[in-house]
Amino acid sequence: MEKKSGLFRTAVYVFLGLFAIINIFPIFWMIVNSFKTEQEYSGNPFSFPKSLQFSNYSKAWEVANMNTYFVNSIIITFASLIVTVLLGALAAYFLSRFQFKLRGFTYGLFLLGMLVPIHATLIPIFMIMKQLHLLDTHLSLILPYTAFHLSLTIFILEGFMRGFPKDLEESGVMDGAGVFRIFWSIILPITRPALATVIILNFIYNWNEFLFALVLISSSALKTLPLGLANFVGIETASLTLQMAALTIALVPILIFYLLLQKQLVNGMTAGSVKG
Repeated sequence: MEKKSGLFRTAVYVFLGLFAIINIFPIFWMIVNSFKTEQEYSGNPFSFPKSLQFSNYSKAWEVANMNTYFVNSIIITFASLIVTVLLGALAAYFLSRFQFKLRGFTYGLFLLGMLVPIHATLIPIFMIMKQLHLLDTHLSLILPYTAFHLSLTIFILEGFMRGFPKDLEESGVMDGAGVFRIFWSIILPITRPALATVIILNFIYNWNEFLFALVLISSSALKTLPLGLANFVGIETASLTLQMAALTIALVPILIFYLLLQKQLVNGMTAGSVKG
């Protein structure tokens, strides 16, 4: 029995190792190629650079207009992220800890939102934003991003909060705490692993989203980073090394964000295995 368990564990590790290599390999060569000259890349895309071309990053920064687009992406990403997580956490708290009429119906509506193809709503959202005179503003992206991810955020947080014992609220009530005090001081801190999961998912999508930003934003001063990366098409079509450098710059915030929340994310994944 132990031998079979050992073989299974080894097979899992081998599979996960291969899966990690398959995913890391393109990113690794993207970073390597970002330091090459155009001649080196054309000669052999899978070779290492003879010398590191750090100037590729400064040129890519200028071509992609990252001074402006980077700031816009940060504003839109974090604004929608904060609103989504706060609203999602409050909704998940009331759905998981309280019994009221239409609770099941309300929860079902949020789950139904997960089934709606996001990009199928592009034209209706464009018309709504036009009527509200919100086209070509930060709100034209912040509001859709928030709406799109509330369903998944509530689904993850509600399932996590539902497993908390009722003693938590009872002890808070005995200490004189109100509903929102209990939520903010007791429920929210112990929900950090699940919060880390939804924060990472929301951040990655908002940071990388392209189509809605392309349709709803036309002013160059308000465009986001993915639109800046599109500047290479037709302008620097042959300069693939600059594209690699720009993509590497865009990848850095995602890696930093993930590393900052990695501990909480792992705790959330392993929480179920240590209960009971």
